[in-house]
Amino acid sequence: MAMPVAPPTATRKRGNPNWGRPSPPAPVLATEFELRVRQLRLTREMYTSSAELRAWCEQNRNRVYIPEWLLKEWGITVDPNFSAAA
Repeated sequence: MAMPVAPPTATRKRGNPNWGRPSPPAPVLATEFELRVRQLRLTREMYTSSAELRAWCEQNRNRVYIPEWLLKEWGITVDPNFSAAA
């Protein structure tokens, strides 16, 4: 008995079809600062006048990214040797 032969379009292609192509760019994720600003519904002009944002920045200054211009505006210093691993 003869085995049926699959048509050429139904055969499985071997190998990675994306070989040699650049990988797609990674998605851009918001920083914790941006998430907090969005939660407080602040615009860039409102950053310096927000007491809630300032308190959050003072608590998290050594842990998350906060724009340097905002830290300078409020006079908040960041400890460059801070380590939360302790």
